[in-house]
Parts: sequence; C-alpha cells; structure tokens
Amino acid sequence: MASLTTTVEEVEPNKVRVSVTVPAAEFEKAVDAAFRKIAREVKVPGFRPGKAPRQILEQRVGVEYAREQALRDALPEYYEQAITDEDVDAIAMPEIEITAGADDGDVAFDAVVEVRPVVTVAGYDALQVEIPSPEVADDVVDSQVDALRERSADLTDSEDPLVDENFALIDIKGSIDGEAVDALSATDFLYEVGSGMLVEELDAAVRGTRPGAILSFTASLDERFGDREGAEVTFDVVVKDARRKVLPEVTDDWVSEVSDFDTVAALRDDIRTRMSLIARVQAQMTVRDKVLEAAAALVDIEVPEALVNTEMERRLHDLAHRLEAQGVTIPQYLAMTGQDQQVFVDDLRGACTEAVRADLALRSVVAQEAIEIDEAEIDEEVARLAERLQEKPARVRKDLERRGAIDALRSDLARGKALRFLVDHAVVVDEDGNAVDLTLPEGEAVAAAPATESSETPDPTTPAEPAADNEETPQ
Repeated sequence: MASLTTTVEEVEPNKVRVSVTVPAAEFEKAVDAAFRKIAREVKVPGFRPGKAPRQILEQRVGVEYAREQALRDALPEYYEQAITDEDVDAIAMPEIEITAGADDGDVAFDAVVEVRPVVTVAGYDALQVEIPSPEVADDVVDSQVDALRERSADLTDSEDPLVDENFALIDIKGSIDGEAVDALSATDFLYEVGSGMLVEELDAAVRGTRPGAILSFTASLDERFGDREGAEVTFDVVVKDARRKVLPEVTDDWVSEVSDFDTVAALRDDIRTRMSLIARVQAQMTVRDKVLEAAAALVDIEVPEALVNTEMERRLHDLAHRLEAQGVTIPQYLAMTGQDQQVFVDDLRGACTEAVRADLALRSVVAQEAIEIDEAEIDEEVARLAERLQEKPARVRKDLERRGAIDALRSDLARGKALRFLVDHAVVVDEDGNAVDLTLPEGEAVAAAPATESSETPDPTTPAEPAADNEETPQ
C-alpha cells in the first residue's frame, strides 16, 4: 500500500476534510498500472493485446491520458487507506477535489465526507421500561384446560335443532349448470356447523334443522376454489344425523386418563409453570425492545439522513431478497397486502430513523462504559459464524480479514455487550408500576430473538456476517 501523508480537520458538525498527499514515486506505480490496463484495451500493430511497451503507448495515447486513468483508478484506494489510517467513520460518499498533481509531481486531494456523529447519552444506566405483567391469570389456565377438553370431547346423537359447534352427518351434492362436481359432493360427510369449511350458505341452511331435513340453495364460490372462483353452484343437502359435542368434566380421573398427572391441581400447576416460563421469555424479549426504545429516546440530535438512507436500503434489499425466493416483487407484495407505497416508505423511514438512534445510543454506552472485545470473543463469534455457514473457522476468519470486516464484527459484539448492560441495569415494571421479576428457573434455556435492527446489524447481540463499517467507497 502506498505511503501517504494524511491530515483531518472538521469543516462542520459531523463532516471532515481528509487531505491526502501521494508522493510522485508512489503514484508512478498507479500510472504504470494504468498503462497496463490501456495496453489491454488499445490495439497496437505488431503487439498482442496487453503486450505493447509503455514507451509505445505513451506515443499513441500520451502520458496525460494514462495519468487521468491512474487518478480515476487509484484515488478510491488512497481514500480508503486514508480514512482507515485516520480512523474516520465515514457514513456517505466523499466529495473529492484534486488539489495538486493532476499533470505531474506529487498528487494531493481533499475528501470532504460526512461522519457518524458521536453522542453522549445520560441516564442510560437506570432506564425504566413498562411491560405487560408476565403473571399467568386463572382464566388463561382455564382456557388451556378447556382446549384439552375440546381435544378429548365426544360426539353424541341429538334430536335438537342444529346450532354452531354441533355436527351434522350430511349427503351433499354440488352442481354447476346441472352437472355434478365431484369436488363439491360427498356422502356421509360429518360437517361442523358454523365452521365455514365449504360455503357460508351451507351453515345458514343447516342451522336450526333436524335429521331428515332436505335442503337446496345456491352459492358463489370464493377465491379458495381457484379456477372455479365466482362460479354459481347449486347445492342439494340431506341432513342424515345430528350430533353435539360433549366435553368431559374436569375431574382427577379424567386428568389421569388424558395427561401424565393424577389430579386437576397438578395439571393446572404444570400449565401455569409452563405458560409462566413462556411469558417470561417473551417478556425478556419485550424488555430488550423497550430498553432500546428508551435508549434511542436519549439521543437528542438530528439523525443523519445518510445513516437512515443506508439502513432503508439494507432493509429493502433484505425484503426484496426474501420475496424473490417466493417469486414476488416488492410492488406485488404491497399490492397483495393492501399497503400504500408512500405509507410503506414513510413507515420504513420512521423505523430506520429509530434504529439509527438506538445504534448511536449503544455506541455511546460502549464508549462511556469502556466496553472492549478481546480476541477470544472474536474467535468465539467466528466459530459461531463458521458453524452457521458450515465452513472452517480459519476460512471464515480469513474471509473477514480480507474484506476488512473484523473491526465491524468487533463493533457489533461491543454493541451487543452494551445492550446487555442496559437490560441488566433497567428497572422493569408492569402496568401498575410493580417491579417485574423476569428470572427464569435455573437451567431453563432462553431462546435468543432479535430485539431491533441497528443501523448496521439486525441484532446487536447476535451479529450476522458483518460488512465493514465504512461500506461506501468512491468508484
């Protein structure tokens, strides 16, 4: 890499001027490379492509042309080296102006570029967040017991008029223009009244009838019927039998038959314990989200548009990639989900703005708490990435180093630590202001889940395969 002379000065808030000087001897290497490139593009009689000597090319195209080519090709590399050497956290494309050396001698240029703002947040170590109480109410346990009763219910014959949730044993024939349709016909079909399984008109016709009823009605098929959507069908139905659902009584004997427990109390205790664990895991995820929202609210600066736009582009790219796998474009997705394009964009921009605020807050916590990531933690994360990618850790590490992504990975992990710090120090209360205990039983694993999308990584605590912090370079 070239030996450069670089300086940095702030020209306005969140914008710096990087001044770079490239010695003439170093830039001559770029000129040589430019001539080699030109040699592959220019036909010179008597020479194969790429084999014409520089002296011949100088006569045909001139040194000035090659120097211009060298400036176009080499300046992005010089700029990249300069911002790396000076630790400039650029977030947008630079405005580059060549100040010397366009014709000969040392090359000098200025690059004015927007940088990530550095914020200092206060009160982050005692954030208070409110979440729904994770306590499991009796009616929730009741609903689980009732679901178990539903699964073990019996059907008994009934002479009463059919109502919703009763079952009718029917013969049904569907005809279109007088021709029977096999897919709409069945014999001894046990149909649950009110289920809407076929057409709504069937439920309306069957309600209130008894065994022996003979019914006839027409209905228009909906989109569930594919090519037959909109077709007018005549249905003839015979109600052969009626049955009602009988739920078992909640007794110790019933519990011992349908579960691993001997008593109703033991079953209810187990349901409460399991649902309490689920509720606490979900609450922990909610706390992460709420903590990030609270931390983002501490950032009182105007968020740079460059960061918001980059985050929007990343999310749109991810969405397009996921939809592409299903053969759907973003406009088609918006049409299918009934979303207005401008509303979608506005909502996305709002979400990305808050994600950037959260990211800046986490970076502030990293700096103020002097959070560091050691090599052992880097190795552990590389091993995780390698396992996910089904590659050898050494190969993954080499690829990250080649792309200059190790620093981005280190930053991701540091922000993950910052988020854990915020969560550990947060005061969590329910709707009534009561402190919430989210401690899980010892040995219970908590499923990791993304809490937010920061401006560079989907989950600060579980970084995906990272890209370098300074992703955009002049081309």
